[in-house]
Amino acid sequence: MEKKMGILDYETVALDDENSALVIIDQTLLPGEIKLLKLKTQKEIWTAIRKLQVRGAPAIGDAAAIGIYLAAKEIQTDNYEEFVAQFNKAKDYLASARPTAVNLFWALDHMARLVYQLPNSSVEDIKRVLRYEAGAVKADDIRTCQRIGENGLKLLQPGWGILTHCNAGQLATAKYGTATAPMYLGQQQGYNFKIYADETRPLLQGARLTAFELYSAGMDVTLLCDNMAASLMQQGKIQAVLVGCDRVAANGDVANKIGTSAVAILAKHYKIPFYVCAPSSTIDLDTPTGADIVIEQRAPEEVTAMWYKEPMAPAGVKVYNPAFDVTDHKLITGIITEYGVASGYYKRSFRKILPPHVLDNFSK
Repeated sequence: MEKKMGILDYETVALDDENSALVIIDQTLLPGEIKLLKLKTQKEIWTAIRKLQVRGAPAIGDAAAIGIYLAAKEIQTDNYEEFVAQFNKAKDYLASARPTAVNLFWALDHMARLVYQLPNSSVEDIKRVLRYEAGAVKADDIRTCQRIGENGLKLLQPGWGILTHCNAGQLATAKYGTATAPMYLGQQQGYNFKIYADETRPLLQGARLTAFELYSAGMDVTLLCDNMAASLMQQGKIQAVLVGCDRVAANGDVANKIGTSAVAILAKHYKIPFYVCAPSSTIDLDTPTGADIVIEQRAPEEVTAMWYKEPMAPAGVKVYNPAFDVTDHKLITGIITEYGVASGYYKRSFRKILPPHVLDNFSK
């Protein structure tokens, strides 16, 4: 009998070059339906990023790299200057999909730098370079997440209870996830973690995605409402908190899914280490503090009506629905990257652990 494919058997983001398509799992339908979307137009890719059909900072970066390659592939000119003009137009369009996740801009800028470095190459050669690099961005995402997992696992002990918020798992990356990478590697090594996943209102990424993928992987995972975390901490069931993020400011302030800051405050009160798992591509040394991060405001219907047969709020009531909040660096025990763990005075710590080729991407 043929084995039925589970969620972890699918690639979160993939390139179908033969059909000129970006292939993603439509995460708005999970866990009820696993549906692959083949996105062929820039509008479809933009919409998928905007509507969170593909989401999670690294996965958005992977999708952006593939998306801008597909845009370049469509450009019909042999003139370098005309190619660059059309490429930049497509780049700016994709960059407008979401304002907070820095990996979107990082991936687009990374691909653009390659184009700008090849003024004497043919357009076809440039397209081949972009095709190769789109694959390299995704492969690097996998290696990065594995290294984050290795660095994070060193900070944890077998049998610990670990709380996570939102989804920084395989569904947010090419593989392993960021905050979940130590969990996956710990499972391979017999750590027997007890994982607690906040449901993460209002879009329920913890319930629909994190609980779904970790349960599918055979982990000991328990789902809880966001306002139940303090109860678990009070009972001594949580020994560490691991979260991902969408942007890290130079001072170590972190923008992550709404509710993360509240979890960090609780962890501080109960003296529980609070770790942020962040690939170096998520660190933005050009953004001084969290106050400088643009926070996306989303539709009121996500709070009032999305998960209900009938609206669960009075018609016309004002709704506050930020996608993210900023966690103050003073609440963070450490930021786990693929290059090591930053802590303390983060601006200095980042420059200590990040290699020159990463630091060169930032303004001096």
